[in-house]
Amino acid sequence: VHKLAEGFRFTEGPAWSPDGALLFSDPNANRIYRYEPDGTLTVFRESSGYSGADFASYRQPGSNGLAFDASGRLTVCEHGRRRITRVEPDGTLQVLADRYQGRRLNSPNDLVYRSDGSLYFTDPVFGLPGLGDDPRRELPFCGVFRWTPDGEVTLLASDLRGPNGIAFSPDERVLYVGDWDDDHKAVMRY
Repeated sequence: VHKLAEGFRFTEGPAWSPDGALLFSDPNANRIYRYEPDGTLTVFRESSGYSGADFASYRQPGSNGLAFDASGRLTVCEHGRRRITRVEPDGTLQVLADRYQGRRLNSPNDLVYRSDGSLYFTDPVFGLPGLGDDPRRELPFCGVFRWTPDGEVTLLASDLRGPNGIAFSPDERVLYVGDWDDDHKAVMRY
């Protein structure tokens, strides 16, 4: 094991860019970092997840999970803004998902693309200041969702306490989802 860098508050969501750089989030510091193959570390994006007036009330206002789509565009779980965005080639942000059946998502956490272009993501309450008791919470569950390129958001699971990490098996036949809270840790297989 080789330490690449240090001095972060909390790191999450590592993703390799098409040009060989490693991008990762520090949700507590509200930043995305970029680590170059030559060892250079830069801040890729400040205010990566939230910038509202009540910013100080958030434990993890920043981005969390990161992934690149088949076209090489970065996709970001924005905890504080409670949405998933994609960075377009011109640098603008495209909101992919921020609601399910008219209600705001909790705080999208981790994500993975499938080869057909659909995006699977977890939505626990980890990014809400009051967690499950936060008055801003609109969904009565923590979910696992699928987003399709036509903009449809489909609920796949609503019985998990804290859906977190998410990945496919190499053949994409099995979806793995981490389920985590203080009293319970498991990996679910779908």
